[in-house]
Formats: sequence, structure tokens, C-alpha cells
Amino acid sequence: MSSSNFQTKLLDMQKNLLSFAYILTSNRDDAYDLLQDTTLKALDNEDKYVDNVNFKGWVFTIMRNIFINNYRKVVRSATVIDQTEDLYHLNLPQDSGFETPEGSVAAKEITDAINAFSDDYRIPFSMHVAGYKYNEIAEKMNLPLGTVKSRIFFARQRLQQTLRDYR
Repeated sequence: MSSSNFQTKLLDMQKNLLSFAYILTSNRDDAYDLLQDTTLKALDNEDKYVDNVNFKGWVFTIMRNIFINNYRKVVRSATVIDQTEDLYHLNLPQDSGFETPEGSVAAKEITDAINAFSDDYRIPFSMHVAGYKYNEIAEKMNLPLGTVKSRIFFARQRLQQTLRDYR
């Protein structure tokens, strides 16, 4: 098939392709993006098209595959993988607990337990919980990195011991 004949056939199918893209995406802007991606991919792979093959089926298959690949990419990027040792994040309840009086009491007890630590343990632990990295804490507190890590570890153990009734 000549290049001009290929392009003519592809342009004649744009309305059908847009309808199919809208069925797949259910969104006008996404459908136009999918149509554009499909047209570009078909033009890039023009040399791979064989004359005796159903042209319409070939182009629709390209569109469907692009849609599936994009969908998988979105799902992959939205997936959260819990890499903590004890799957801490997966085992967290989805609500914060502050909606109930018991939840607010528990939060107050946790805060009180942390505030009962000496400054040597409370400050690095609080900074770690706030999102600071170990090396940032060590730098701000002018301590060796190993000391910061051990203080956070012992503060965590002490907190677990203090709040063992909540398990």
C-alpha cells in the first residue's frame, strides 16, 4: 500500500476512532489524546502494516493496546507498596480516630507519653515523626548519626512499652 493511500485510509477512520476512544475513556479530552497517540503510532508503524490485513482492525487494535498500557501505567503509579518490616502502613486503620472521644483521648495519651521523654530522646523522635531524615536530625542537633538512630530506636521502644495496652 502506498504511503498516501495509507494516510488517506487513516484519515477516513478518524471519526470512528474518536468514537471508540470515547467509549474507552469516557472523557472527551482523554479520547482526543488517545486518538492522537493512535494516529501517531499508526503512522510510525506504517511499514509494519501488511496489505492483506484488515486495516480497520489493525488500527483499532493499536488504540486498544495504547489504552490498556496507559491504564496499567496509571494503576501502577497509584499503587502504594508497604515496604515496612511489619507492614505497618497496611495495618493502619483508615480513619484517624479523632472523630470519637476515645480517639482523642488516645492521641492525648500518646502525646503525653512522648512529652514525658527527656529532651535527648523526645526531640530526635519528634523530629523523625515530623518527617526529618536521620542525617538532618544529626546535623541540627550536632550529634553523630548513630546516636540519633539509637535514640529514636529507644524512644520508639519506650513508647511501645508505655502504650502496650493499645494493641
